[in-house]
Formats: sequence, structure tokens, C-alpha cells
Amino acid sequence: MTTARGSAGPRGPGVRSDCWISVELQERGGIELNVRSKVEVLYGASIRQQLLDGLRALEVEHARVEMEDAGALPYVIDARLETAVRRALPDLERELLPPLRIAPSATARDRFRRSRLYLPGNTPKLMVNAGLHGPDAVILDLEDAVAPAEKDAARCVVRNTLRVIDFLGAERMVRINQGERGLDDLNWIVPHGVQLVLIPKVESGAQVRAVASRVADLCATVRRQEPVWLMPIIESAMGALKALEIATAHPSVTSLAIGLEDYTADLGVQRTNQGSESFWMRSQVVNAARAAGVQPIDTVFSDVADEEGLRASVLEARSLGFEGKGCIHPRQIRVVHQALAPTADEVGKARKIVLAFEEAERQGLGVVSLGSKMIDPPVVKRALHTVQLAIATGTLTPTWREA
Repeated sequence: MTTARGSAGPRGPGVRSDCWISVELQERGGIELNVRSKVEVLYGASIRQQLLDGLRALEVEHARVEMEDAGALPYVIDARLETAVRRALPDLERELLPPLRIAPSATARDRFRRSRLYLPGNTPKLMVNAGLHGPDAVILDLEDAVAPAEKDAARCVVRNTLRVIDFLGAERMVRINQGERGLDDLNWIVPHGVQLVLIPKVESGAQVRAVASRVADLCATVRRQEPVWLMPIIESAMGALKALEIATAHPSVTSLAIGLEDYTADLGVQRTNQGSESFWMRSQVVNAARAAGVQPIDTVFSDVADEEGLRASVLEARSLGFEGKGCIHPRQIRVVHQALAPTADEVGKARKIVLAFEEAERQGLGVVSLGSKMIDPPVVKRALHTVQLAIATGTLTPTWREA
């Protein structure tokens, strides 16, 4: 007799690198497996063994399991199986964790965050090779990119992805949901190597502090030493008015981002490529970020096919003071990096300023000058940033001082 049933994952002819799993819990009879896999010849036996091992780990002794596999990797199979069992047993306390391949690591507070590639949290096929595209960060999205009915499934996929997938140096970000659901999301990601958490639709410093407090509690519980940075996203009129309060809400805030789709909806206006309707808000956020000493990060550009429009949008954002841009497709990364790269004139000037500063330090001088002009500390700081950005984009080599 069936006592409960749960299923998870996509099914159908268009699915790839994923699977659908159905679990019917039984009162007796042991485990019955019915597996149909596109990679049956190569991996059929190991898939069946993984299902048996997973059910044992979840303490499921009697069940009928169906699986339609379209080449899912083992960590995805674990995520789908755990979700199916959880949907049959909502009070399940055990986890099905794949072996930890990517240990939690520290990331610099002021590292470059020029490009952040959004990846829907319930679509593992997009995650496996995301690092090959060279983004500064990847965002595993648990919020708007995931349908409400699939939030639980996305948590399992994202958690397992953090444990297994190497993003080749890209910062490992997760956008959580709003409110209590977002705080619960943290339980699934903080112990497993997330480096930065994006907080959506922030309208007060209290929202940031609530996330920071939960992160701190979780880090203490699992004895995690590496910091988890926070990036609040301003997406409303109220959020824009409180931008400085939000940017200074907690020391773990490293960046302040904007989301213009929700902001323009809040204003009751249409979003345009020209951006005149959001000029005040963008300027407000940049000023708040600079006053707080954190990075201002621009919104996404939604027309994937319009590279020239994207380039113009990035150049405008740069002129306003933004340091980064959200990307919704890998092809946008190259354009963003090119548009944010310093020009040859900017690099040449910055190089001279940095060399003059270093020479003044060697001579023990309290004043830095270049020719007949005095150089203030903020100018030196900006020049150092330009040189570092030029090195990151290949305009300068790390040995540029020797040239």
C-alpha cells in the first residue's frame, strides 16, 4: 500500500543534464526501482546503486522509485531524489549531501565584481560549465528565476552545486528569497561554501542585519571561519530613499546593487534603455555606496541580442560611477568587461600617479606631486584601482613597473 508520494525534476523530450524522480513510499516490500536513462549502457548500474544508497541515507526502507534520466550528474540525482522524498515526507530531517569537492574559501571584500552571471537555481544544466565563460561571479538564483512551487527543489540543487561545481575562480553568490523564506534559504547555503549573499528588495537596514545575524549564527554552528559577504539589492522607491542606511547597515555589506524592473514598476513607469526614469535612483545608490565605502553595482540589461545597447548601457553606468553589471546570458560578459575596462589614456595617467606615489613613499615625503600638480590621496586611490583593473583586463601585465 502506498503511504505517500513525491516527485521532483523535469521530464520530457527537451530535458538534458537533469532527471525526474518519483518516490512512492510503501509500508513493506523493500525498494523497487524502475529507471529509464539515456546513458543506461554506460552508467545504468551506478545510477541504480546511487538511488539505493541515497534512499538508505534518507532512511527510506520501502518505496517504489521511478526515474527518467537525461544525463544528470550524480549531484543532481541526489538533489532530485532528496526533494522527491521530502515532498513525500515533509518532516524529513536528514540530508543527502554529495561529497564535498569545493571547500569554502575566502573572497576579498573589494574584489572586482564587474560581471555577475545569473543562473536559475533549479536549472543545473546551466551551472556545470558557467565558469568557462569567465564571469567575475556566478549567482545561483533562488528568487525570481524559480517558480514558487519549485523553491524547495532549487534549494537542494543550489546546495549540492556549491559543494561540487568548480566555477574556476568566479565568486560563488546566491540570491535568496525575501523575508523568512530568505532566512531559511541561508540554512541551505551558508554551511556549504557560498561566498556572497544577495538580498532582494531591501528597504531598510533591519533587513540586512537580520540576514547578517542568521549568517553569523550558522557560521558559528558549523565553525566556518571564512566571511560571507552581503549585497543588498535596491528595487523600490523606499529602498532608494534608504540607500545609505542599507549600505551602512552591517560591516559584511560589500556592494549595493539595483534592480530596475521592480523599481520602475513601483514608480508606475516603463523602463527604457535611455534610463531617464531611473536616473535619480541610480545616482542616489551610487552616492550612498561611495559614502559607505562599498561597490555600486548596476542592474541587468534584458535584451540579450542587443550587444550595442548593452555596451551603451554599461558605458552610461560607468559614467555614473557603477563598477559592475548583472548578466543574464554568458554572451554579455565579454561586452561588460570591455566596456568597463579603462582606456589607454586612463591607464597611462594612473600608472604615472601610482609610480609618483610609490617614489614619494620611498623618499619619505608627505606630499605626492606629478610635475607641477599635487596629488591628493583620493586621486592615488582611484589610480591604484585603475591599475588593478587594467591588470585584470590584460591591459597591463603584473610586471608593469619594470616597463
